Amino acid sequence: MPADSHPATLSDAEYRANAHAVLASVEACIDAWLQDDVVDIDTNRSGGLLELSFENGSKIVLNTQAPLQELWLAARSGGFHYRYAAGQWVDTRGGADLFDALSACASEQAGKPLRFLPPT
Repeated sequence: MPADSHPATLSDAEYRANAHAVLASVEACIDAWLQDDVVDIDTNRSGGLLELSFENGSKIVLNTQAPLQELWLAARSGGFHYRYAAGQWVDTRGGADLFDALSACASEQAGKPLRFLPPT
């Protein structure tokens, strides 16, 4: 994590609200793509777990980890952990933004450029 990005100390309610806003934002983006016939990605959400299934059979999983106040991303390219810091979800190892990483993973797995945006 970059030196200027210190993990935020969130209450449990703040963590849940921020984490679930991420999942809802991802779902809304995919729903818009489906409606506009941009890409076919199926979603399955169960509580704090969101699974994205691509036409080629690959998957991406976003999962909330409340005890650690993290979001986990699992994709073909690997697994990543994100914590809320300086107003965004950042990788605990490299400091990369969650939405940049999710966009790159989804683009690779869908075979076309896709861009997820954080909740507003």
